[in-house]
Amino acid sequence: MTKPTQRSIPFSVKLVAGLIAFAAMFVIAMVFGAAETSIKDVWLALATKAEGEKLSVLRDIRLPREIAAILVGAALAVSGAIMQGLTRNPLADPGLLGLTSGANAALAFTMAFIPAANYFGIMVACFIGAAVGTIMVFGIGAMRKGGFSPLQMVLAGSAVSAFLYAIAEGIGIYFKISKDISMWTAGGVIGTSWGQLQTIFPFILIGILIAILLSRQLTILSLSEEVATGLGQNIAVIKFVLFVVIILLAGTSVALVGNLAFLGLMVPHIVRGIVGTDYRHVIPMSATAGAVFMLFADTVGRTLNAPYETPVAALIAVMGLPFFLFIVRKGGRGMA
Repeated sequence: MTKPTQRSIPFSVKLVAGLIAFAAMFVIAMVFGAAETSIKDVWLALATKAEGEKLSVLRDIRLPREIAAILVGAALAVSGAIMQGLTRNPLADPGLLGLTSGANAALAFTMAFIPAANYFGIMVACFIGAAVGTIMVFGIGAMRKGGFSPLQMVLAGSAVSAFLYAIAEGIGIYFKISKDISMWTAGGVIGTSWGQLQTIFPFILIGILIAILLSRQLTILSLSEEVATGLGQNIAVIKFVLFVVIILLAGTSVALVGNLAFLGLMVPHIVRGIVGTDYRHVIPMSATAGAVFMLFADTVGRTLNAPYETPVAALIAVMGLPFFLFIVRKGGRGMA
């Protein structure tokens, strides 16, 4: 006897619920912090030109910080979702496949050898470093016939990441800039300026839009390359474009906030458990959920030991490690 099929909630309803959660979390992030503010203060700061010390804090410090959290959370979540779909590897994320460590090494190299580089120059260097890290991981994979298994990809990514982080540490120690590198990579969204947001916003927006436009092709690729070829898709071009998108999103994020391990791993898994495996749904919901998660992590970091800051990278690592172990125990299925 067959079980009666349950009526599934339409994706549009789930997306609206996600956007409501995003709006609520944004308000919470703007209200809570070391400086005591209210919802009224937030409204006055965002909707009027009224002046005041609290309103200046909200407009000039907290607002750019939370916008940065939204952009970085969305970028890392989408890049993780694309990576998992492309590689058909549920353990893949930018941090485990050499992107963030490559960007981190490039950041250290730039700070040591081009100290006068502006923020845009550092971001370009992070793009290049992320690309180099990815090429190293997949270069190791190309040495073996039959390609990567999920476990081999994680092992290769871990080895390359350890190597690139060692290079970054070595550069920091030799040139006596370890403190500067650590402050940059562990600082999260502290001190984000409007100028930095103007630089990263176009890259993240373009990357997410391209990911949404190619989400149908990504869904087919995540199932089988043979099926994608049979449907007339140019697999090489699609993969290349999507890897460029991943590098853009991960490189931009590292340039702004450093290495936030596990965010790109956790969010897509949770999202697939909510909306299924169709990347036309996974990508936009991952962007929304990633923004919510990053806003939450930043708010906790600002309020847990106020007026002192708890590093967001540490909080995400603490939340992400048990989730990673849970996924490993489930055999990579996670919440899907």
